[in-house]
Amino acid sequence: MKKLLKNLGFHKMDEMEQSILFKAQRNAYLFLEFALIIWAFYESYKVLTHHTHLNIIPSMLAVSGLAIQNWSQLIMTHNAVKGDEESPKASPLFKTLFISIFVAVITLIISNIVIFWMMK
Repeated sequence: MKKLLKNLGFHKMDEMEQSILFKAQRNAYLFLEFALIIWAFYESYKVLTHHTHLNIIPSMLAVSGLAIQNWSQLIMTHNAVKGDEESPKASPLFKTLFISIFVAVITLIISNIVIFWMMK
């Protein structure tokens, strides 16, 4: 079975292959986030100019992708330094939670200002 998988291209990657894969995944992730943000701005533009209904799918996908990436990075970092005595005592979880709430509040304030400006 191992020979079959190796012939199909499934094998344990070395450090160089892992580095290349991670860089390619990062580039793809950044492209998708950028495309979703452009799509969200286009949908907002259509609402402002043509008075159509707002499509929140691109915004929700962009925010969800950013949230999943940030929380995954936080959890993996926490798990990697869990037993390390030299790691800082302050948990980055509280800092990330605080920043997430702050960004959500600012986003809600800006969206409410835009909505009320459109209704005038």
